[in-house]
Amino acid sequence: MNKDQVKGKIEEVKGKVKEAAGVVLDDKDMESEGNVEKNVGKVQKGLGDLKEALK
Repeated sequence: MNKDQVKGKIEEVKGKVKEAAGVVLDDKDMESEGNVEKNVGKVQKGLGDLKEALK
């Protein structure tokens, strides 16, 4: 596991938590922010997965 995979997974989890909090608190901005963070984390994790596959 490389640093991109780890950082991506952490970012993805933070985004999921923020998105869920936005839903619970009925805060559309927080929900959107969480969704963006989650997707950024997925992309970063995917990049890390690609790097591992190329090794």
